[in-house]
Amino acid sequence: MLFRKYHIVIFKDREGVCSNLRLRGWLGAVVVLLLVGLSAGNFYLWGFYHRAQQLDHQLGEAQKTMQEQTSLIVGMASRLQGLQESLTRVRQFDAKLRVMMNVDRDPVETNGNAEGRDNAAAAPPYLPLHRQDLLSRRMHSLSEQLREDLFLEEISQQDLLLVLRDNKDFLAATPSIWPTEGHISSGFGYRNSSFTGQTQLHAGLDISNRPGTPVIAPAKGVVTFTGTDGAYGVCILVNHGNGVSTRYAHLLKSVVKEGQAVNRGDLIGHLGNSGRSTGPHLHYEVRVGGVTVNPMRYILN
Repeated sequence: MLFRKYHIVIFKDREGVCSNLRLRGWLGAVVVLLLVGLSAGNFYLWGFYHRAQQLDHQLGEAQKTMQEQTSLIVGMASRLQGLQESLTRVRQFDAKLRVMMNVDRDPVETNGNAEGRDNAAAAPPYLPLHRQDLLSRRMHSLSEQLREDLFLEEISQQDLLLVLRDNKDFLAATPSIWPTEGHISSGFGYRNSSFTGQTQLHAGLDISNRPGTPVIAPAKGVVTFTGTDGAYGVCILVNHGNGVSTRYAHLLKSVVKEGQAVNRGDLIGHLGNSGRSTGPHLHYEVRVGGVTVNPMRYILN
């Protein structure tokens, strides 16, 4: 049948007009097979397209999940870094108190895993799965270390608290707060003098602000001098006991008298520009046993 010839007559109207079409059998079979193949191909491609759509949806969900996990990891890293910074501040505060109280303590390292913490906090917005797993492990290790550090710090703080309870009067007489508001225009240490041009020790802190800014006592004590003292201008000296004293120079005026007892936070004068001064500021000194020390060693706030 495939090799036989077929004569097909197609009538177009009632008047006998027709068209003749001659076909071989194998050509019809080819057409049928072609149609069947096209149908099968369309069916297969439709299934492939449907599976591709499902995989694309699953990929989108996976990427969304990974982004959420990455955001959680970055947020946790930031919180851990903040916790470490808080722990460092507590340790520094504790160390400063111990210096003031003359309580020994082993040196504390505050930069132990700084590189690892910086790497964790600086994580990119997208991480491969293996990097996320590695970062999670590091963060878990860091959290365990912080937990151990906090436990040890708590024990240390308890020891310090016992010492403070036995030395309340000593702490109250320690100049531990800022004597005035303003910014530090010159710190403690050697510098070139604005007047002589020579290098000399600047024995205190220069705190600049507007004239008339209140100056307060940073601890309880007794005023031993108030008046004009050469280059210091209007000056106040306060004896806090235990060999600790403070000086307040270049004042606009003093509001205390010699022999007057003052407590921490009491107004003692006003910032000015008296004496040999390059501008309105308070020159603040702390002396221990008559020797000037860096006031920042004692300031806690």
